[in-house]
Amino acid sequence: MDFSYEQVAIFAQQSGLLYFFLIFAAICVYALWPKNKSKFDHAAQIPLEED
Repeated sequence: MDFSYEQVAIFAQQSGLLYFFLIFAAICVYALWPKNKSKFDHAAQIPLEED
């Protein structure tokens, strides 16, 4: 099988887009998961705490 440069480039672009979309979706799910709310609420208050 001979692949042209255009075919390889299109495959790389599409697979890269899919990869980064899945990573983005996983990060959003992690950040918005209800179980993690208390962890993020605590982290948000750290700069406001007195030493």
